[in-house]
Amino acid sequence: MKKNDLCTLEITGMTAEGNGVGRTAEGMAVFVPHTAVGDVISCKIVKAAKSYAYGIIDSIIAPSPDRTESDCPVSKKCGGCTFRHISYAAELEIKSNLVKDAFERIGGFDDIEFEEICGGETDFYRNKAQYPVAEQEGKAVCGFYSKRSHRVVPYLECRLQPKIFGDIAAFCLDFVNTRKIPAYNEENVSGILRHIYIRRGFHSGEIMVCFVVKSTAAKAALTELAALAAEKFEGIKSVVMNVNPKNTNVIMGDKNVTLLGSDEISDTLCGKKFALSPMSFYQVNTAQAERLYRQGMEYAGLTGDETVLDLYCGAGTIGLAFSDKAARIIGCEIVPEAVENAKRSAEINGVGNAEFYCGDAGELAKKLASESIKPDVAVIDPPRKGCSTLTLDSLAEMSPKRIVMISCNPATAARDAAYLAEKGYALEKVRAFDLFPRTGHVETVCLLSKLKSDQHIDVELKTDELDLTSAESKATYDEIKAYVKEHTGLTVSSLNIAQVKQKCGIIERENYNKAKTKDSRQPKCTKEKEEAIVGALRFFKMIK
Repeated sequence: MKKNDLCTLEITGMTAEGNGVGRTAEGMAVFVPHTAVGDVISCKIVKAAKSYAYGIIDSIIAPSPDRTESDCPVSKKCGGCTFRHISYAAELEIKSNLVKDAFERIGGFDDIEFEEICGGETDFYRNKAQYPVAEQEGKAVCGFYSKRSHRVVPYLECRLQPKIFGDIAAFCLDFVNTRKIPAYNEENVSGILRHIYIRRGFHSGEIMVCFVVKSTAAKAALTELAALAAEKFEGIKSVVMNVNPKNTNVIMGDKNVTLLGSDEISDTLCGKKFALSPMSFYQVNTAQAERLYRQGMEYAGLTGDETVLDLYCGAGTIGLAFSDKAARIIGCEIVPEAVENAKRSAEINGVGNAEFYCGDAGELAKKLASESIKPDVAVIDPPRKGCSTLTLDSLAEMSPKRIVMISCNPATAARDAAYLAEKGYALEKVRAFDLFPRTGHVETVCLLSKLKSDQHIDVELKTDELDLTSAESKATYDEIKAYVKEHTGLTVSSLNIAQVKQKCGIIERENYNKAKTKDSRQPKCTKEKEEAIVGALRFFKMIK
């Protein structure tokens, strides 16, 4: 295959980026955007490598039953929506399969309970928009980046955001062009206005407008704009100027200057009121986030007596949502403004059992572990890159009974779950939540349980246990005992386990299975206990 070749493809799969996958007659995989599983297309090759190629649709020979007409005129240009051209049912199936594939292929899990994906509203669900500003044809425009580029597609009627966001952005652009406030230019690092960032409380209706600027040179003009915008749009309660002078792809800078109203707005989530600053992490789909957090609470199994560790806590939304059903909440977050928001929200809601600390999640987890903090439940909601090994190691050292992991990246969630499995945690349940309908993103929540769930067991390592075989190294005797106790109620001894392992062909060290004296008689393992131990050995993949 070479560039500009034409070939006929049937689309048989879909990638996480939303590209359809088909194979040529010679077996080469070709990735084609804006296709649906079941499409038969004439494909034009735009890039060819040795074992795969990228193409575009030349014509659709036979459309997939899942294919629909896009209701957005810029959906093929904009990098936001990936699945506007297929039915929502098909989109949910794709996302569900992506999550399953990640946990099976990357995590190595082959026996998990995948619950049905939770879908949501497909239009106008976002509570936040960040419009990049650029100069095109001599005037400032804003909209959304084209896929895999920083070329701005001017468009303000996005169906993912509330209509008022586009109205506010258009009003601000008119002012910016009238006053000739220059748009930021990434190539020569010139201009002033970088982004127009709008956030609205889903339940409160309060709106924050944030102008991200390279410098404060236009502060006076933007202060005037803030007053005019607040007069026209009654929901606006806060207008902030965020200063980001760096030549970077990161949207927000470190400095905020309030131009009008308060420094923050408020919203409610799971019955709790939250203070939100421009820097606060807050799930963009409030309705789905509430469903997600309720699922997390169900997985956590709180009775009111537990200490809950909330890592990557953001503005404290998860921890405070859990606070009524826990004895103590410990939140950890690296963004200082978010921590202050969390503390403020705790005060607003009269929550006295929550404390929040600012710092790296891994370092704080290590510190808590060194102080012998023993949370009963840990909730982790890391960024897309997932958890650091320091975080996971420290978490395992604290040995919570249950870990509820919330993730926006199935691949890193599967990787981190596999790492925790090596530390003695069993992945019990996984459920996908579509917090980002029509885009290529999907959220995942999963439950991991410590095998020693009834109590913390201190294991004394003897020198004669250091010569583990490869099969034995997959689980300690105490972990096998704990598993059997938890799942069958039976109490088994090390001798019982050694006898069964030997019977199953796993090489055992002599000291576990040999009588202490020549005339001693060893008790034989009962059939009931043998079956329970065999089940544990299968669980730990020590036998098939």
